[in-house]
Amino acid sequence: MSQQHSAAPAPHSAVAAVADRRRDWWRDAVIYQVYPRSFADSNGDGMGDLEGVRSRLPHLRDLGIDAVWLSPFYASPQADAGYDVADYRAVDPMFGSLLDADALIRDAHAHGLRIIVDLVPNHSSDQHEWFKRALAEGPGSPLRERYHFRPGKGKNGELPPNDWESIFGGPAWTRVPDGEWYLHLFAPEQPDFNWEHPAVGDEFRSILRFWLDMGVDGFRIDVAHGLVKADGLPDLGSHDQLKLLGNDVMPFFDQDGVHEIYRQWRLILDEYSGERIFVAEAWTPTVERTANYVRPDELHQAFNFQYLATEWDAEELRTVVDRTLEAMRPVGAPATWVLSNHDVTRHATRFANPPGLGTQIRTAGDRRTGLRRARAATLLMLALPGSAYLYQGEELGLPDVVDLPDEVRQDPAYFRGAGQDGFRDGCRVPIPWTREGSSYGFGSGGSWLPQPPSWGELSVEAQTGTAGSTLELYRAALAARRSHPDLGAGDGVEWLRAPEGVLAFRRGEFVCVANTTGESVTTPAYGRVLLASEDVTEADGETKVPADTTVWFATV
Repeated sequence: MSQQHSAAPAPHSAVAAVADRRRDWWRDAVIYQVYPRSFADSNGDGMGDLEGVRSRLPHLRDLGIDAVWLSPFYASPQADAGYDVADYRAVDPMFGSLLDADALIRDAHAHGLRIIVDLVPNHSSDQHEWFKRALAEGPGSPLRERYHFRPGKGKNGELPPNDWESIFGGPAWTRVPDGEWYLHLFAPEQPDFNWEHPAVGDEFRSILRFWLDMGVDGFRIDVAHGLVKADGLPDLGSHDQLKLLGNDVMPFFDQDGVHEIYRQWRLILDEYSGERIFVAEAWTPTVERTANYVRPDELHQAFNFQYLATEWDAEELRTVVDRTLEAMRPVGAPATWVLSNHDVTRHATRFANPPGLGTQIRTAGDRRTGLRRARAATLLMLALPGSAYLYQGEELGLPDVVDLPDEVRQDPAYFRGAGQDGFRDGCRVPIPWTREGSSYGFGSGGSWLPQPPSWGELSVEAQTGTAGSTLELYRAALAARRSHPDLGAGDGVEWLRAPEGVLAFRRGEFVCVANTTGESVTTPAYGRVLLASEDVTEADGETKVPADTTVWFATV
């Protein structure tokens, strides 16, 4: 008989969500990333804002997530979409005010959702008061010691202090009129803090308390691997460069000194009730190095970028799953799983293209295949033990917008030649809420990046209640994950024998089968089909699993 996609679950009630604030909630949490400028616009200026996020909280509640991670909304000149912070205790007027932030936090809690905010401690904006004073006061200023100012090399100091390159391309140093140079591992508008200076640590401990007192439930730490630089800022030429996810990564990242910073931060967090958490964006060469960030006295979670970069291939996926679980087990931390975020091509587009292209892809590829694989990959990810991260719009099956005109692009890496591809705008196009309207329900005044004409049919309105839609698949998957006792937290899987190109594993009375091949395969019928990313057929104790499909079974 044919097994159809599960119907949409009943809305997750706020009362039940509040009651579900269990201990160690973060070990199996599903956390949803909101990129505020592209989520919902409340005032018609074409830019998303905090009030817009607040108005759409019911959608997130009904989706069945546990927490919302908000990308930066602080006061900023927006040289890098808010990751250049001028004031860590203020909301940029583009997004609203501190009162709006307070209302959003309170409303989220009323809906049973936690709020995690982005923290950007590696660098500030060049419009931060410290940096402006450092420039004005000149060489020898105490404020310059809070950043990395250095004299240049060469006869007249005309050469950068070392050969480091910016992640965005070009030199990692910019010269100021008085002749000194300052370090910026990203854009010139983002000078790196000097974490050897005690004032920097004092300031960020104060910032943590400011937002914790506001009621936030945790922090995602941007560039968590980058705060501490190698002693003496040595030339890169004396070291082997590392290759990580297609980007040149300086070996001065992931210095052991960062861990003392996070031990101090953990002491602060543990003073507060409600199990607040830290999540590290730590780009490390191995999952074993990532595990250092989540030791019991440091951070709670770290993004699993090795998993994100894995192709849709059974053998590769099994390898990274095993390595991840093995690395996290000794430190007692949960594994995390993620497929998309604001810095990489959405997985519906990555999987639509041939393997080996990395995480930044400039072609649409076979969109039907990409979406099919993306749906299957999501069910596989949500079946693994640990915590999962979703990026806004992936529940709608959104692809990257790969054909944006050059004149509308805003990714700073796009304008710097070498370095990152500079095509991150494609995953940041505002998401659609309705079938019609100037911006498909995003707002009343258009959108800061143009949306494709097809966006309306991918909207929340178009997919709600539609059998087989990607939105209803996500809702059903998160409802099943919440209700099934063998899904969520844990530190291991039992692999089962399966045909080549197929992953099959058991977790208690639950079995997941993921067919990563382009052909149908036959597997045992392990029990009752809970959910499938595409229709499957059962007969005579066997299950026919179509190409690029994942199936969940309840064995009793």
